[in-house]
Amino acid sequence: MFNKTIMNVRFIKSPEKREIVKELNSQFGITSLPYLLLQTGKEKIRGFSGSMTKEEIIQLSKLTNIEIIGLYMFKKEHDYRLTIDAAHLLKDQINKNILEITDEQLHEWLRGRDLEIIHPQATLIIKNKSDFIGCGRSNEKKIFNYIPKDRRLRK
Repeated sequence: MFNKTIMNVRFIKSPEKREIVKELNSQFGITSLPYLLLQTGKEKIRGFSGSMTKEEIIQLSKLTNIEIIGLYMFKKEHDYRLTIDAAHLLKDQINKNILEITDEQLHEWLRGRDLEIIHPQATLIIKNKSDFIGCGRSNEKKIFNYIPKDRRLRK
């Protein structure tokens, strides 16, 4: 029953959550996800921190249409790619694969441009000063920008 699907939502069971945390620890140093995790779509993971239990959410879904629940936190591709919001929520835990960029690079990044930075292939947390500003993926020649178009700065 805990794995019951609500619309396109699947609750992530404890063993799978432990594996996700283990991978996030290896990748970014994250040791704890104090959220109820749900999978939406193929790879998107959302975190719910409300007071409702899985059972209460299932009961509510029988009464009304629940299309979305929780905050979109990360996506599993080659490895995990955190959203900007998740990077902010988990910033106190993140201590690996951080790429510090300059103010000039920050302006390019916030406009959705890739950065011409040579770095070993990895998914990186992009940081400027004390701000985490998202995730990028290096192909060893540049860092690909994953900021959604609706969150980019316009000219």
